[in-house]
Amino acid sequence: MTKKVIFIADYFLGDFFGGAEMANEELIDLLSKRGYEIEKKRSSEVTTSYLKDNLSSNFIIANFMMLGGQCKSELYKCNYVLYEHDHKYVVNRNPAEYPDYMAPKQHIIDRELYESATAVFCQSKIHAEVLKKNLGDINTINLGSSLWTEEFLEAAAKIKINKTKNAAIIRSNNHIKNQSFAEEYCKNNNISYDLIEAPSSLELMKKLADYEYFVFFPKVLETLSRISIEAKMAGCKIITNKLLGVASEEWFKGDATQILEEMTSAREKTVDLFIKTLESKKKDNLSSAGITVILNAYRRPYNLKMQIDSIRSQTIKPSQIWLWINDHEDNQDFDFSTLDVDRTFNNDYNWKFYGRFAGALLADTEYVAIFDDDTIPGTHWFENCLTSMNIQEGIMGSAGYTQTGPRALEYEPGRGGWPRKNKSLMRVDYVGHAWFFKRQWLSHLWREKPATWDNGEDIHFSYTAQKYGNIQTYCPPHPPDKPELHGSLLGYELGVDDKATSNNIAVPHEKFFSERDNCIHTAIKGGWKTMYNIKNLGEGK
Repeated sequence: MTKKVIFIADYFLGDFFGGAEMANEELIDLLSKRGYEIEKKRSSEVTTSYLKDNLSSNFIIANFMMLGGQCKSELYKCNYVLYEHDHKYVVNRNPAEYPDYMAPKQHIIDRELYESATAVFCQSKIHAEVLKKNLGDINTINLGSSLWTEEFLEAAAKIKINKTKNAAIIRSNNHIKNQSFAEEYCKNNNISYDLIEAPSSLELMKKLADYEYFVFFPKVLETLSRISIEAKMAGCKIITNKLLGVASEEWFKGDATQILEEMTSAREKTVDLFIKTLESKKKDNLSSAGITVILNAYRRPYNLKMQIDSIRSQTIKPSQIWLWINDHEDNQDFDFSTLDVDRTFNNDYNWKFYGRFAGALLADTEYVAIFDDDTIPGTHWFENCLTSMNIQEGIMGSAGYTQTGPRALEYEPGRGGWPRKNKSLMRVDYVGHAWFFKRQWLSHLWREKPATWDNGEDIHFSYTAQKYGNIQTYCPPHPPDKPELHGSLLGYELGVDDKATSNNIAVPHEKFFSERDNCIHTAIKGGWKTMYNIKNLGEGK
């Protein structure tokens, strides 16, 4: 992959002194220090012939309001990411003017530019959420930060915080900063305030360090708000409205020291994310990935040929297909030698759910794909998983569960994958039916003995991967109109018979889910941070 990156923006720091330009300049500097050759190009200077001459380069597109329409069409053929600083997909650049931040379709612009990007880097959680709400199935990456120079952050750390004054409001002629409303609010609430200004961000921070409160009521949905972060680094409490993007970030609740540390670490985190995305494998190179498939034979051996045919028909071919056979009378008369598999584990014992994961330890490929015996993937399933891995590494699965309550049964409507047809990559608590993951992550599964060997391998894998490897779990996109991307095509047809463990008369329904409740509670007690516990109980504690 070329180490050349073309950085396109309307303006650069020498042209205009703004937060976006400062962040762009710092990203350029960080990439240069990592060995990348950066070519700056103003959007007004980009031509179609220039883009054609640089098809092999990687592009970072920041502000692009002066980029011509024909250039945008040519850009779709290139490998590019968008570094989104505001809301350029909305005609007025302010989704806050619409109910629930949802602009009507006729007010959405440049949709294809966003859809064709390898990824869209957003500034905060709410920024990414609102962008996807308006544009749909877009690959977004939330940076959850902006960039400051190392020198600025070192100087900011030395500012003496001495709260001797009450509230500060930034003096600004920019109407979207809403100075007049901030003043009116202070007057109506008997809050003494000063209007402050300074020639630089650092000098402004020094002034803010004397104030207890920073009062700021933006008129637009701020994607992040650098000034609010600087105020927090100066020890200020923030009086604001619901339009502060940075407030959607959990770290923003921290004190001055914690936020300074967060912005310092964001420098390397941000450049790592850009490099990882720029160097991600393109679709036509995904076939180089090594995948070992492990199928499971228990009570439905008659599904195996259909599974194998589907797996052999994948757009990304597996390296090998292995078959793990658990002992059961339903498969004793089946002739496994007729199947097109490369390796067979023929056990005289029922190792239940964990056996196949033990067999996977013998794989010699980067990736492992495991399927339940009722799961028939679409022909683009592996390609879907690998593409999703390039966006966000994690355990991928065809049926995802996000707890909506403390019990195993309480996952509706928090499901993802084929049961709910999520249109974009979706984080979940755990996945089942089909798993796709890096082989090296299997080591985490065995770090702790499961709560039971009879149930809950899906829960235990996601729990231990998160705890010991900081690896989260996802459902790749399962758009309703593209079944070829789905991890399971016949889930309802093949998975709800009397041979399903959850329906097995030998294991009462109540006992099955009681075991799963125990698996969930054991994992949470061990430190698993489920979405439900993070939201309702505070980081799962």
